[in-house]
Amino acid sequence: MRVALVAMETTNHRNTAGNHRFERLARQLVGAGHDVRFFCARWWSSDPDTVELDGVEYHGIADDDALAEFCLRLPVAIFQYAPDVVHTRPAPPPQVIAASTGGTLARAPLALEWFGDEGLDPNAPATRVVAREPQMVLTPSELVRTRVRELGALGRGSRTIAEGIDFDAVGQAGVGEGVDVAYAHPLDESANAGSLLLGLAELRDKDWQATVIGDGPRRGDYERQAADLRIDDRVTFAGACDRDRRLRVYRGAHVFVQTAYREYFPTELLWALACGCVGLVEYQAESSAHELIENYERSFGVTDPGGIADAIVEAGQFDRRDTDDTWQSYDHGAVLDRYVDTYEKLLTDFSFV
Repeated sequence: MRVALVAMETTNHRNTAGNHRFERLARQLVGAGHDVRFFCARWWSSDPDTVELDGVEYHGIADDDALAEFCLRLPVAIFQYAPDVVHTRPAPPPQVIAASTGGTLARAPLALEWFGDEGLDPNAPATRVVAREPQMVLTPSELVRTRVRELGALGRGSRTIAEGIDFDAVGQAGVGEGVDVAYAHPLDESANAGSLLLGLAELRDKDWQATVIGDGPRRGDYERQAADLRIDDRVTFAGACDRDRRLRVYRGAHVFVQTAYREYFPTELLWALACGCVGLVEYQAESSAHELIENYERSFGVTDPGGIADAIVEAGQFDRRDTDDTWQSYDHGAVLDRYVDTYEKLLTDFSFV
């Protein structure tokens, strides 16, 4: 299958989860034998116009500050490539219209990858136009899918495709020193790690150890809060940690606690569940984390720090594990199959009059 991926902005311009997901998809499609061309703004010198990175051919249509030029050249570039499917990102909005025009010229349907972190104003007319333009909108969670449908995307033209993990990496990682509770999130304004610390403080009379993974501008505040609550001797702030270190912590932990205010998809929770952790999610209006555990027995949904404390105690009913095959269906290969299935559905259902 020939797939044209369109994103003026890449991780080389802005390091976001949505951009990472889109570029990972490009690499996986190439790895599976599909013909992929990635149309973007140049982050390299203007000569040459094309670079190859991790097997993916990136075509620089314009410089990163030349939106009008990018949108003017994109339809012709897509037409010349003659893809089966065009797949784009929603920001900046004009690129969606240009990608749609290119798809029309190439007689190829348009899919839109909407992760949620694009920073689009939901009240802006351009945002609503973007939501209604493609034949299919793909989101990582029902939370994001609902928001896009509220903007006008058709229900029959939207699908949820969850984030993926490398399930083999779980079994290959070592098992860290056992801790009772693990948490992971950048320690920023959305982390809400204080809710976890308050819950742990209610369990001072019990024997437990916790590890907090993550770094950021609020780390000092949370370390001071742990000290004020007199639990700093039992809470380890481990910093950002690479993937292998995180997996070792998760495989050695009993419970993973998710409290963040905002989560378009709870990737670290997914990794932790695959590592055998009991999932504990504090419900948040801006988080999709509860979706992941809705039908999973080894989990708890709570609404406040008191509920976190109670659930940590109740988690004792579940045995400790260092892997859980339940989550193999979220392996990168399975997620890629869902994308390819979506492309095939578009090709079957879509036709130009």
